[in-house]
Amino acid sequence: MSDANRQKILDKIDASRDQAITLLREMVTIPSVTGDEAAIQKFVSDYMKGIGLEVDMWETNWEELKKHAGYRPVDRGYEGRPNIVATLKGTGGGRSLLLNGHTDVIPVGNGEGWSDNPWSASIKDGRIYGRGACDMKSGVASHILAVQYLKELGLTPKGDVMINVVIDEEVSGHGTLDTVARGYRADAGISGETSDLAVQPACIGRIWFEIEIHGKPAGIQKRYEGISGIDLGNKIAKAVADLEAKRVATVTHPLYPSAIDSLPCIVGSFQAGNYPSAFPANCLLKGSIGTVPGEDHEGVKQSLVDQVARAAAEDPWMKDHPPVVRFVGYDAEASEIPRDHPIVATVSRAYTEITGKPPVITGRQGAADTRFLNSYGNTPTVIFGPGSTAVMHADDEYVSIDDYITAIKVMALSIYDWCNAEPVR
Repeated sequence: MSDANRQKILDKIDASRDQAITLLREMVTIPSVTGDEAAIQKFVSDYMKGIGLEVDMWETNWEELKKHAGYRPVDRGYEGRPNIVATLKGTGGGRSLLLNGHTDVIPVGNGEGWSDNPWSASIKDGRIYGRGACDMKSGVASHILAVQYLKELGLTPKGDVMINVVIDEEVSGHGTLDTVARGYRADAGISGETSDLAVQPACIGRIWFEIEIHGKPAGIQKRYEGISGIDLGNKIAKAVADLEAKRVATVTHPLYPSAIDSLPCIVGSFQAGNYPSAFPANCLLKGSIGTVPGEDHEGVKQSLVDQVARAAAEDPWMKDHPPVVRFVGYDAEASEIPRDHPIVATVSRAYTEITGKPPVITGRQGAADTRFLNSYGNTPTVIFGPGSTAVMHADDEYVSIDDYITAIKVMALSIYDWCNAEPVR
């Protein structure tokens, strides 16, 4: 691609800044908490049809997906919650690219803790605020607009570009898994997940767990005859904390130099008792474990089971009444592609060209749907997005407008550079 065309792309994006802001704000104003994605998916589908892309929109066959090795149990199906792949057909002879992102977001409650309506998409101090602005409607919008602007400039690449917009990422990632099951794959992929504009060839895994603990019931007057679930729960919570300390001291990965940040192993919920004037005999702990690429996912689960068993064996009550450990809910394996993979180099070069700085190459400190593309889709996928992992899921979630515009530029140049090169056969 000539220097003139490269500058033409960047000038087009700069001139379209207001349009880019408008699109993202429209997306943020559409509530799309996981399970309620129909409206946002229709909006995105209609928009991509409007710019001339071929759109495949389908609902996941829940019963069929249950047969896939990557499936994890969920509580509800996918009726009225479609996935999307929109394709810009290449002119022929180039490498294909899949751009992956999700539109579902976590709940906002009644808006407690927010300075404004969580769906306001308000602008303040160069930021767009609202649930999903960061995680990750800005990433999805950057994909769509990068393709749109290349198309409008008449710079359609040689290879096919697929924009994959999925649902249910916050709970299971099954939207991306079903995209793979539907047969979509490419020579490489880019996930627009939150990365603070870092180039991330890896993501951590996440394992949710429950620990059920039963003490000895007693009446409140004879409470001294009982065994408190709160006391037992505190012992097991300490055992979980001790496991985290052990993992932080022993588990390493070059893309995760700060183990304490990357390997949380915590009890996030402590439930005991059910009435102010009743003895709390039982306790339920809920928590999660972070893993890094290369770890034995099932082995990490077993390490928690073993840690709880050791702690219980040292307690006079729990040695005969052991806690029950269950792995329920979110269960995502860590994933990575080689740091020197060509798609990593392509995105990195585009970032440097636009910013004048080398990118930060790191691992994402959060799970990502890239695990399905890498493991089952034969589509090696790197993460690059404008949102910050530090503010995703937070009250007053936001994305920097400048970062969002930079992401569109990086995506546009990455698409053109990648998809105009001949595939390696």
